[in-house]
Amino acid sequence: MTVLVTQTPHSVCVFCGSRPGTDPSYTAAAIELGAAIGTSGWRLVYGAGDVGLMGEVARAANSAGASTFGVIPQHLVDMEVGKTDLTSYVVTETMHERKKVMFMNADVIAVLPGGAGSLDEFFEVLTWAQLALHKKPIVLINIAGYWDPLLALIEHVIAQGFASESMKKLLTTAPDVKTALEQISPS
Repeated sequence: MTVLVTQTPHSVCVFCGSRPGTDPSYTAAAIELGAAIGTSGWRLVYGAGDVGLMGEVARAANSAGASTFGVIPQHLVDMEVGKTDLTSYVVTETMHERKKVMFMNADVIAVLPGGAGSLDEFFEVLTWAQLALHKKPIVLINIAGYWDPLLALIEHVIAQGFASESMKKLLTTAPDVKTALEQISPS
């Protein structure tokens, strides 16, 4: 299944948790990012959930007037409470199709705190970049140091010879949403 919707001038794919996490700053960052996407006239591309950080970023983007493009696999419609009041709502058969559709409809990837699903999404787009399949910016939004262990793991992978130093150039980190917005803004 390939779904490609005509893009707005700038589409930001946000990977993030379907849970809120333990630190209130994660929720605050999701709300800030969603609102900024809307006020900037950009489009939000995300996993179509109405729970956790996903729901927060989408509600804030909707409230700020953003076009919203949600993609969810059928088996998660109930679990992640598929948010149907989006500009575009796509239901896929598989998780892989979900990631592909989200990626194809985005100009940049922003990663807020999240769990295994967010890590899966991040590593897939990072691997595609490493294989020169795309040059889309990937930004880890490192709220309250959440991604520090992941960044240490990437350093370890490089130190152990499983990737070159060039892998670090395929992503950027931002300590907060304001810095991330500067990195994801169109040139």
